Amino acid sequence: MRNFNCDHCDNLVFFENIQCVKCSHVLGFLPDILNLGALESSGENEWRALTSVARDRLYRQCQNGHEHAVCNWMVPVEDANPFCVACRLNRTIPDLTIAENLERWHKMELAKRRLIYTLLNLGLPLEGKEGRPALQFNFLADVPGATPVLTGHENGLITLNIAEADDTEREKRRTSLHEPYRTLLGHFRHEVGHYYWDLLVANTPRLKRFRELFGDETQDYSAALKNHYEHGAPADWPQHFVSAYASSHPWENWAETWAHYLHITDTIETAAGFGMTLRPRHPAAQTMTADPKRVLETGDSFDGILKNWMPLTYALNSLNRGMGLPDLYPFVLSTPATDKLRFVHETVRSSNGAGSDQFAISSRAA
Repeated sequence: MRNFNCDHCDNLVFFENIQCVKCSHVLGFLPDILNLGALESSGENEWRALTSVARDRLYRQCQNGHEHAVCNWMVPVEDANPFCVACRLNRTIPDLTIAENLERWHKMELAKRRLIYTLLNLGLPLEGKEGRPALQFNFLADVPGATPVLTGHENGLITLNIAEADDTEREKRRTSLHEPYRTLLGHFRHEVGHYYWDLLVANTPRLKRFRELFGDETQDYSAALKNHYEHGAPADWPQHFVSAYASSHPWENWAETWAHYLHITDTIETAAGFGMTLRPRHPAAQTMTADPKRVLETGDSFDGILKNWMPLTYALNSLNRGMGLPDLYPFVLSTPATDKLRFVHETVRSSNGAGSDQFAISSRAA
């Protein structure tokens, strides 16, 4: 996530802010320019952007922000859809007559919009292509006496149990499932990985290379998961996978790796946006870019990204330990895991037209 400044007073503001604490200007995220902008009222639910990139462009508040205060994204006035580009992906929202559901849904939306920002920034499609379904979200709650809601993906629809928005419940599940890292944003990044496997890998020339790196996805998925939950991951999983769960099935291997790729690119963008460098032992970290899209368009290799990432994790993990907190990134990337991350990077570049020739050559060579 890049850093933002108020267009009126230049004060530092943050992605989730709805008002500048210094000058009190209303803030809204403008997805058409991927910027958090200061706004001035121009009528009933009509706002004029102050940022130079969209100066005098008119917007209205997303309906979920206007009615429920769970969204700070804006909609261009000429767009007939009452919802912003993130909220229009929702198929089902929780029952808001239950008091705690509004707060839980709000937390879910905060994480979802960070995901959508990254997807837009990387140039990844949200609407599907070649007859594939568009990306959609279900936010559901358990109903007493009914089958519990399972978080997962099916044919473009990502379902999330809003109980995960409760910190105590999420920590209980993290501990019971022996996961070192479990967050709302992590759920979104993992599940959307399944969507992009269907969109960018299945039935494409990339499938052959995928199987060489991740395994044969035609093996019985249900049986593989049953085996994982009954017997756990193989003892040597750290030498081959980004996480224990990635060892359960090639689809989960891909989704976990995809999520880690988004962890890496988003965190590097944040660090670079704040001008972070690491000296004197890691001079490569001084080249961190605040624009992951530029990395994709200029063909920077994933090796260059890793040169930024690894020393950054050393610093961030040490800072967390200094505060008595768990490591920010409690993972070790083996050579096979790095090769898989590199494949994800090439797939993302190929999806928006960047580096497609390079990928074709590497695929034929494989």
